[in-house]
Amino acid sequence: MASLFNSSQEIVFVLHGLNVTQTNRHIYFVFILILYLFTIFINLTLIFAIFLEKMFQNPMYLFLCNLCINGIIGASSFYPKILFDILSDSHVITYIGCLTQVFVTFFYIYCEFTNLSVMAYDRYVAICKPLHYHCIMTIRKVWTLIFLTWIFSWLECSLGIVLLARLPLCGVDIDKLYCANWAVVKLSCVDTTLNNVYGLILTFSHFFQTIFILISYVNIVKVALLSRAERRKFMQTCLPHLITLANFEMSLFFDVMYARYGSNTSLLALRNIMAVEFLVVPPLVNPIIYGMNLSHIRKRVGQMFKCKFAVRR
Repeated sequence: MASLFNSSQEIVFVLHGLNVTQTNRHIYFVFILILYLFTIFINLTLIFAIFLEKMFQNPMYLFLCNLCINGIIGASSFYPKILFDILSDSHVITYIGCLTQVFVTFFYIYCEFTNLSVMAYDRYVAICKPLHYHCIMTIRKVWTLIFLTWIFSWLECSLGIVLLARLPLCGVDIDKLYCANWAVVKLSCVDTTLNNVYGLILTFSHFFQTIFILISYVNIVKVALLSRAERRKFMQTCLPHLITLANFEMSLFFDVMYARYGSNTSLLALRNIMAVEFLVVPPLVNPIIYGMNLSHIRKRVGQMFKCKFAVRR
């Protein structure tokens, strides 16, 4: 089937996921804006607390900073557009804008997976090989791992966008709050086997990352059970990581399953919740989990706010 659009025609997608009335749109706008600003605030607070305490010499805190920066990227791939759409009568997005949103969302997902894998490796070395920890996890190696996390995520996204951009389209209606890869692929006029194969390759690669994380934690738990000190270290540094991993993977799993196999006749509110959970919940919850469990961060954040209130007085 031929594309409905010629090369000189600008494609504008119509997003059908949002359904707000004139009376409640301002309530939704204020609530979502507060949620977005709070997400940015708590992630930046954690980053500043780590750097003000000069904890960046500890690999775990550098990886945590990377996690928070990626959380801000993930939240920013969704919130600004939805805030604009709430106040607008037409919920549309240009072709370039759609591909950009897909790219940033993909980047957030891949970077989150890889960063969580690196954090699992760091905790494995810290607990299972404590005497060799500083020899293995040197600052140079840590920065190399962070750089590779970003560059590999960028390469994965770039190839995915190239495969997506080559597809001629026979429709512009997207039944979601935002542009997603699978929603655009479904609008294609041609065979999408190559896109599906690439998606499966990425799925299996990140599935193996999950297996790597689980194997790491099986070994960590074995060591942690041997002494009270290791159990305390596990509860402080590893348990937040496991909660973060479970939270992100469950959110993403629900979105992927619902996007591919969910029914369009189901409740709009349910579809929206399933679609945005992995973009809203992990960036909001991750810094709270780590801030509550890591005593150094908790104390530093407390000091920051005490100093702020003291200056005002």
